[in-house]
Amino acid sequence: MHNPDKKTREPLFHIVKRDRISLRKSLLIRVVATVSAMLLCTLLAYVLIGEKATPAKFLSQFFQGVFGTSRRTWIFGRDTAMLLCLALAITPAFRMRFWNLGADGQALIGALASVFCMFFLGGRIPNGLLLVISLAASVVAGAVWALLPAIFKALWGTNESLFTLMMNYIATNLVMFSITKWFYPGKDSMKEMEHGHLPQVLNEYLLVILIVLALTTLMFIYLYHTKQGYEISVVGESENTARYVGINVGKVTVRTLLLSGAICGLMGFLQVSAFDHSVTAQSIGGLGFTAIMVSWLAKFNPFIMIGTAGLIAFLQRGGQQISTAFDVNDAIPNIFIGIILFFIIGCEFFINYQIKFRASQRSKGGSAK
Repeated sequence: MHNPDKKTREPLFHIVKRDRISLRKSLLIRVVATVSAMLLCTLLAYVLIGEKATPAKFLSQFFQGVFGTSRRTWIFGRDTAMLLCLALAITPAFRMRFWNLGADGQALIGALASVFCMFFLGGRIPNGLLLVISLAASVVAGAVWALLPAIFKALWGTNESLFTLMMNYIATNLVMFSITKWFYPGKDSMKEMEHGHLPQVLNEYLLVILIVLALTTLMFIYLYHTKQGYEISVVGESENTARYVGINVGKVTVRTLLLSGAICGLMGFLQVSAFDHSVTAQSIGGLGFTAIMVSWLAKFNPFIMIGTAGLIAFLQRGGQQISTAFDVNDAIPNIFIGIILFFIIGCEFFINYQIKFRASQRSKGGSAK
């Protein structure tokens, strides 16, 4: 029988969303999570690899992979810049809650457009003009590749995640078809283009890094200090609210995806003209999906993305060095990277929420008689 006088027992703890947390405290939580993850990885390395992977040597080799030589440091800067470029590309769409999963395909189609220009125009026109044409072709190709799912979303409400994801596969197969059909019939790879190379400033990396840093500043201004950036935020918060205040949601969607695809196309152009000088189906290498994590961890703030992109690039370069230095399968460094990322992502829970335990109850009336 139900006893109405019986008190409901409170749970041991409950989770409460934080109203606000100071920047200092949030940074401290992230630092503690990262350090804890690294310490755990050093212990696992000793267990999985053996006595040669002492904690000191493990950490030393991890940093050697990034800062061991000046070339490694420049490569780290290049990896950070290219990852940051794609993160900047998808950020306007993600702030609008348009889940653009097609950054890989948009960058790849931009790279393909650049190679087309280099292959058919290289040596026939001045290199400076070729670079301008290649850049324009890459930007337009990336924008068009992102425009298609945007139009379908705006007009018919299609699922943008599936649409943009499928466009990746189309871009990959289009690259393979182009190589075997137009560039080198019957072959599945192509040699480096002799024309259309970006000029070097100090080395092949610095100019690209400077371009991406300038793009980061422009993106911050666009998102936080322009009317279009404000419209993106309103649409992301609520499409109904956006319509109520007179914002054309379809127009904003198409315009934002044009920008997103154009920046992806720019990344494809930089990859081809500065580094690869050719194109393959693996030219982008899945960076578009990694860029989602970079953008999300930074809460879509372009300047903070510099740090998150650098962190991901640091983990990847360090993991490659661990694999080489200790002569182990790539799977083991990937385990370490996964653990570190898990801690970093998990700490966001403690930044946004807090755990409150049940207060101990003391009897007010003394002991029962």
